[in-house]
Amino acid sequence: QVQLVESGGGLVQAGGSLRLSCAASGRTLSTNYAMGWFRQASGKEREFVAAINWRGYSTDYAGSVKGRFTISRDNAKNTVYLQMNSLKPEDTAVYYCYADLRGRTITPEYWGQGTQVTVSS
Repeated sequence: QVQLVESGGGLVQAGGSLRLSCAASGRTLSTNYAMGWFRQASGKEREFVAAINWRGYSTDYAGSVKGRFTISRDNAKNTVYLQMNSLKPEDTAVYYCYADLRGRTITPEYWGQGTQVTVSS
């Protein structure tokens, strides 16, 4: 089994920044696994945020975060990151890290327990 543990969430004012991290442990992911993030706000459906392929050269973003969020990964550390800039109150949600053979998905094979991001206006 693969365990994913997120960190870096918190409370920030609108316009601020946060950097989320997600460390993978347990069974080593194969080289075909993409990693990414989805989020779920209270009372709303799960939403894809960003994904990055195994080698890190291909990324995909939801339109709502493109230009503000940057996804990256360090395979030597088994870690994926989400740099979030110019945060807006509508970015408030629980953010989940995931790993899957597909890139963009909201029903991944593996996902973490989530980290809360709250953006105040």
